[in-house]
Amino acid sequence: MGSEIGKPRAPRHEPPVQEETPIMSPTTIAETPAPGRRPSKSDIHIVREYPHPAEQIWRLLTDPELVPLWTSTGQGGRPVGFSPVVGTRFKYVAKPMPGWSGVVECEVLEVREPFLLRYTWLGAEKDDMTVVTNRLEPHGSRTLFTWDHTGFTGIGGFVVSRVLNTVRKKMLDVGFPAVLNDLDEQGKLRPGSTLKPRA
Repeated sequence: MGSEIGKPRAPRHEPPVQEETPIMSPTTIAETPAPGRRPSKSDIHIVREYPHPAEQIWRLLTDPELVPLWTSTGQGGRPVGFSPVVGTRFKYVAKPMPGWSGVVECEVLEVREPFLLRYTWLGAEKDDMTVVTNRLEPHGSRTLFTWDHTGFTGIGGFVVSRVLNTVRKKMLDVGFPAVLNDLDEQGKLRPGSTLKPRA
């Protein structure tokens, strides 16, 4: 035993630590960033929780009669030709403004009712072709709602994204709750509702 004193000990080899793979909901998996893509400062990422079931939130996003009731809060438009079917091309039509025709060209890329709605967004010919992703995660009678708008490039894209970010927050904080509170259990406006899209 004394002969072992002073001899260097052989390094211990610890088994590698296995990292736990996070459990993701189907909607989270669908929005996992593509390899090599880094988040941009121009990306719009808004998360809100509403005390309403996902089915009502989905109705608000996809019913052409209801959409203008909350988009008009932020001077948004009404969907023309929209259907929650992959490949559908549609337009958001709003009141024209200086430097903007009031028309946004879109195409549905992915649909998984009532969890995911993704579509392209082209506000003008010289704008970037961007992508809007709406994710709904049910939590009992509540819904965690995420609005992502990505693909903006350059200084011009950054400026556009900041404007849209302000508009979207107003829509989701003012317009969305107002319409949700006026819907019945079937997702239809209650009799006597005074909600109307802005002219």
